[in-house]
Amino acid sequence: MSKLNSKPDDPQDRAGLAAGDPNSKLATPSIEYEESVRRQGYRLIAGVDEAGRGPLAGPVVAAAVVLPANPDLPTVNDSKKLTPKQRGLAYQKILEVASDWAIGVVNEGRIDRINILQATYEAMREAIVNLKTSPEFILVDGRAIPGLTIPQRPLVDGDRLSLSIAAASVIAKVIRDQIMMDYDREYPEYGFARHKGYGTKAHREAIAKLGPCKIHRRSFAPIREI
Repeated sequence: MSKLNSKPDDPQDRAGLAAGDPNSKLATPSIEYEESVRRQGYRLIAGVDEAGRGPLAGPVVAAAVVLPANPDLPTVNDSKKLTPKQRGLAYQKILEVASDWAIGVVNEGRIDRINILQATYEAMREAIVNLKTSPEFILVDGRAIPGLTIPQRPLVDGDRLSLSIAAASVIAKVIRDQIMMDYDREYPEYGFARHKGYGTKAHREAIAKLGPCKIHRRSFAPIREI
């Protein structure tokens, strides 16, 4: 994994402040990480994030987003901080502004076979491969993605720090939510449109009453005990 040189203006030096201080200028995503990478000579920089690691049902979805040098995305933030309406508006704006974007989807059967962490990495690699042009550098939320030959930089809480990662989090979340709403029409008794497969009380009660359906993750508790 390529590491950037530590400089006084490296945004990593202020990451701790951003995480702890909501009034910090890095408390919401910025392009400072992207600019830091560009100063190292990289141009095509993709932000990568996922949605759906925790649910009891449905796929994990990852997105890769390449933004232009000065993107106009004032409403984009960590998808978890946005309401569904705000996410929908941010999603449309990202599609207008992004230079490139793509997704990777790994279904529940594959999750059960290789585990959710490996499935998440697989979805991320798929999203990167699906970009129209191969990126030169990856900014990824959380841990480094194994199996990449492209230089990358993992960022803890990256969806709160990097605008391209935040954009990827919005894309992944909106698309996964739509997948789960489509499944709700197929399996209306489970309420997927409401909880998107997460382990809410209502969802767990439905599983206890009806048993798991085709899209439930059999390797996840409490389903594996059934």
